[in-house]
Parts: sequence; structure tokens; C-alpha cells
Amino acid sequence: MNLAEALHNIQCIGRRQLGSYFNSPVAYVFIVIFLLLAGFFTFMVGGFFQRDQASLVAFFMWHPWLFLVLVPAVGMGLWAEERRLGTMELLLTMPVTAWQAIVGKFLAAWVFLAVTLALTFPVWITVNYLGEPDNGVIVCSYIGSLLMAGACLSISTMTSALTRNQVVSFIISIVIILLLILAGFPPVTELLKSWDVPAGLISLIASTSIMTHFEGFQKGVLDLRDVVYFLSVMGFCLFTTGVIIRSLRSGH
Repeated sequence: MNLAEALHNIQCIGRRQLGSYFNSPVAYVFIVIFLLLAGFFTFMVGGFFQRDQASLVAFFMWHPWLFLVLVPAVGMGLWAEERRLGTMELLLTMPVTAWQAIVGKFLAAWVFLAVTLALTFPVWITVNYLGEPDNGVIVCSYIGSLLMAGACLSISTMTSALTRNQVVSFIISIVIILLLILAGFPPVTELLKSWDVPAGLISLIASTSIMTHFEGFQKGVLDLRDVVYFLSVMGFCLFTTGVIIRSLRSGH
């Protein structure tokens, strides 16, 4: 199978998955909930106007917590629903390989999240109307947010392949993502310091956190190490998903 044929198969799987999102009212409900929560936390909890700053810090600082709950809701059905309906076997008997199906589904869900993020553009327009923000920092923050969403989604893709039950997949995803957030959450690192945990170990734990690697993007710093971190999480989780799918395919 050549590269062109593989890309065609990924595109077909992606279109099928993306169509399943937008043919359902659930997708629109998700987008509305995300926009409402993002607006609520930015303007009501984050004190957007009280900060008196032309920046979107109050907007992006809540993204890890929003993704904690909302991204698993997007990814929980990617494979669990196929397994529950018994269509996974049918999908995998088509002339596509497991990795093409995994990548196609993942990219479709990631595009859906990218569209949702793009729909927050009124916040960007608002801050430009009220002041003169550094738009380079905002673009960098959006890139980081998209990468973080992809990392969370890959975790949810992996857990979705583990079970037929979407709720179980949802809960396991939340637990894993929460651990990756708390590992770099300042109150947690301060707590570890109060327990006299060695600074080197605290730094090592914090380096595994999506919170730590998102901070640089929020400051407008596009660090290759942060990009590699998020891509590595995606690569690892999608590889693990492939192992699970191939195991199910072989009947083990």
C-alpha cells in the first residue's frame, strides 16, 4: 500500500468520524457548553475586566481545567461506541489498517476541537477592541492550547479502546489528565516542598505535567521541548491504542 492510498484511507475515516460529530446535536451542544464555560471563567471567575490588562491570560489559564472534562467527552466514543455496536470488526475488515483508522479518527476529533477553539475568536476581538494586546502571545497560546487538547484527546482515544463503556472511558481519561495537570499545579508542588521532597524529584514530577508545558505558550514562548512533550504524549497514547486494537483484532 503506497502513501497516497494510506492518506486516502485516513481521509475517508476522518470524514466519516467528523460527519458523525456534526450530524449529531451533541456536537453543537458541546460547542455551546465550551463557549459558555470559557466565557464564564474568563469574565466572571478570571476577572478579565478587573485585571485592566490587554491580554488573554484570564482566558487561557482555564483551558487545562476545561479540557479535563470536555475533551474526554469528545474522545470517549471514538472506539468504545464502535465496540459496543460491534462495528469495530466491520471497520477493521475494510481495506484499511488499524493505524490508519486510529489516525483518521484522532485527526477528525482534533479538527472538531480546533473548530471549537476557533469559535472563541470574539474574545480575541474584544481584547483588541479594548486595548493593544501582543497578538503574537495570543497566537502562541492558541497553538499551545491546541497541542494540549490533542494530548488530552490522545489519552481519551486510548481509554476509549480499552472498554465498550463510554462512561468508564470518560472517567479513566479524567483521572489520567487530572494527574498530568496536578503534577505541575503550583499548590501541589508547594505541598511537596513542605513535605521536604527533594527539589530534583519535584522538578521531575512537574516536567511530566501538561500544566508546566502549557505555561511557556501562555507567555509567548514557543519552546521546542514543550512541542515535543505534547507530540510525545500523542504518539505514545496512539501507539498504545494501536496495540490494544490489534490485540482485540487477534482475539486476545
